[in-house]
Amino acid sequence: MNPLLRPVVGALLALAVCLTPTQSEARTDFRLTLGADYHFDNGAFFPFTGAVDFVFVGPLSVGARFGALLTTNPSSLGIPLDFDLRITPRNTPIYIEGLVGPWILFSGKALRAHAAFGFGYQGRSASVGLEIGYLDPSPHVGLRVGWRF
Repeated sequence: MNPLLRPVVGALLALAVCLTPTQSEARTDFRLTLGADYHFDNGAFFPFTGAVDFVFVGPLSVGARFGALLTTNPSSLGIPLDFDLRITPRNTPIYIEGLVGPWILFSGKALRAHAAFGFGYQGRSASVGLEIGYLDPSPHVGLRVGWRF
């Protein structure tokens, strides 16, 4: 084996151990989330979304996020659609997520690209977090409050 590949193989093995489920954890969760974001150069927007997590593999879940959106500059409505990759490390009350997908706005450019990184506190039913991302044509930062069912 090439000596330069040993650290890569070791890191992949460590990642596999961390993501290995301790028991069968296949289930589906549903979350409702209310957010308040500042979209640089475009004012505020307020998303109300639902998320369904389809697959669980250890601390990793894959799902979809969808909902309604109110923008303030210009005043308009929209539909956020995202693919959601969420990690909730074992025995910790935190989460880390990556989001990517198209958002549909009913003013200006209708279809906009969205990508974001989020992290925060996940209790049994409630969560509070921060999301930092990009919504075409500029970045945004926002707060999230959610409920898991």
